[in-house]
Amino acid sequence: MAAMDHPGSLEESRRYDALLEIADLMVLHLGLPDLLVALSERLHKVTLFELAHFSLHDSKNNVMRVHMWEGRDLKALPAIFDVDESVGGWVWKNQKPVVMSDVDMDSRFGTVRRELKQRNIRSYCVLPLTTAQTRFGGLGLGTSRPNAYEEADLRLLSRVAKLVALALESSFNRETLQREKAGLQTLLEVHTTLTSSLDLHRLFPLISSALRRVVRHDYVSLAVRDRSSRSLRLYSLDHNSHELTQSETTRSCPAYRAFDERTIKTFRRKDATEDHNELAMLMAEQGIKVLCCVPLLTASGALGTLNVGIGSDEGFDDTDIAILKQVASQLAVALDNAQAYREIQELKDKLAKEKLYLEDEIRSELNFEEIVGESATLRRVLAQAKTVAPSGATTLILGETGTGKELLARAIHRMSTRKDNSFIKLNCAAIPTGLLESELFGHERGAFTGAINQKVGRLELADKGTLFLDEIGDIPLELQPKLLRVLQDQEFERLGGTRTIRVDVRLIAATNRDLIKSVADHEFRSDLYYRLNVFPIVMPPLRERGSDVLQLVRYFVQKLARRMDKKIETIPTETMRAFTEWSWPGNVRELENFIERCVILTEGTVLRAPLAELRAIEPQAESEGTLIEMERRHIIRTLKETHGVIAGERGAAARLGLKRTTLQSRMQRLNINRKHYLI
Repeated sequence: MAAMDHPGSLEESRRYDALLEIADLMVLHLGLPDLLVALSERLHKVTLFELAHFSLHDSKNNVMRVHMWEGRDLKALPAIFDVDESVGGWVWKNQKPVVMSDVDMDSRFGTVRRELKQRNIRSYCVLPLTTAQTRFGGLGLGTSRPNAYEEADLRLLSRVAKLVALALESSFNRETLQREKAGLQTLLEVHTTLTSSLDLHRLFPLISSALRRVVRHDYVSLAVRDRSSRSLRLYSLDHNSHELTQSETTRSCPAYRAFDERTIKTFRRKDATEDHNELAMLMAEQGIKVLCCVPLLTASGALGTLNVGIGSDEGFDDTDIAILKQVASQLAVALDNAQAYREIQELKDKLAKEKLYLEDEIRSELNFEEIVGESATLRRVLAQAKTVAPSGATTLILGETGTGKELLARAIHRMSTRKDNSFIKLNCAAIPTGLLESELFGHERGAFTGAINQKVGRLELADKGTLFLDEIGDIPLELQPKLLRVLQDQEFERLGGTRTIRVDVRLIAATNRDLIKSVADHEFRSDLYYRLNVFPIVMPPLRERGSDVLQLVRYFVQKLARRMDKKIETIPTETMRAFTEWSWPGNVRELENFIERCVILTEGTVLRAPLAELRAIEPQAESEGTLIEMERRHIIRTLKETHGVIAGERGAAARLGLKRTTLQSRMQRLNINRKHYLI
């Protein structure tokens, strides 16, 4: 070792220059590996040694990582020392130097002594690497000569250690600033990316690419809450294929634990292996040693987790966690927006489909397009409808069940000056008597038990438009005076209310009952009848429209076959003859229902019709009874065929083309009970 008591010597000048060079390293932009190499080279100019090492404390894992200079190669020792097992750890912890004048004679630090003796090191010293803000670890020097480090050497080396610590601090600060700058840049890119699109499948690869530049990782995925199944759906991105793979997670998945507890969770493979759960399988398949799951939190709750994994034991430091937390915060907002956007789009698409459906319905039902036929009887009825439509007069449509009274009412509204306003329908027979008044006139809150809110009646809804009262003959006698007042004065009060409400409503009523007989039987008010009977139109039964049957059959076959995605090209002559010979007591509705049954049974291009059903029931002559008697016999016959079943696809109501409640009301009116059809 060179003497230190010759200040003017060449050796001291060389040392002084080396110290300046070490100080200069603080302003150079060197990363840690390059900095340690440069420091080792300059230390050779300060003192002689065969071994130099930098023992740096890893705060995340609480271990000492040793970077060694031996000969001309800087190496990172594969072993990582615990703080209490290494000399550098003791120096870092106690902030005092350690000097071994003769390694052979020193009994401390057995593991380190064995390492030194294998390298033929006799003298060894370690000095603290510490600045005013940070304790980094220790600077170790060793030589093959015993008693090499005297008091004067240690004073100089302490100054050198302080300069080395400052150089390390400068390098670490510069690296931290660079990482923070890169992190901020990444966050800016992520923000820009998140605002560029609302499509999650396009967003995620872009976010992952930006994230990779600032946080080292080998695996990244997004676990998103599935609202329907209340589970998490995992979207895993393969960076090689840039494709999203999707799977469903379970409660044992680490992402679910972070999601459920609303906190960041870090998992290591060795811990997961001990539990033998799904996490261990995932980490083993992906080659992940450390997995970090960050919850995606919004004001409305957790939406899922951002999951980032790495294939090394180092894992993620505090800076990585902070960046991941900020990315997750932005991603949560973007995901919330994307889900809201998707829901809006779905609703928009649904509304668009409903709009198209309603437009088709308007085009078909609010004019004569679905009133198929060219018979003289039907043309006379349509001419009457065209005549009365623009007048605004009250119209009464009479006719048997299934003749198309509602279609005619809609067509009259469509041809009137009220066509741009509402067409409101109310079936008087389908609503219980106790609720019919509320449905028609509305009610105030508290008007009766269960009236917890105000209700607007059909009359108000139809203001400036048309109100269609179907089955008007079934309206209760006690309600008829109120309806008459509306027709005469265009005003009424809600049930339980005192305020008079004025409306401008056109009324179209329909019934299959004989209202004149009902008036004679005191079941229907004569003054209401005369007020309704301003312009009566009688819809003819199908048996009086013989020439229209074939046209209706073709129309329904095409319509129903198209709906069922079938191609029916031929209707046998025998089938057509049977259709024209049958009297169709259920009229057009019965015909349509029967054709639908035929289309369902048809497998090829030729319509298959169960004609035995028609032949088994001979049509009744009109002279055998009144219209009401014919209706009663027809309902009983249908009930027998369905073995008393009223509701459902195969029930009597469906066969008759009626609602269940309507059929039950008619059965009560016609005095039909179980003994008539269950024999």
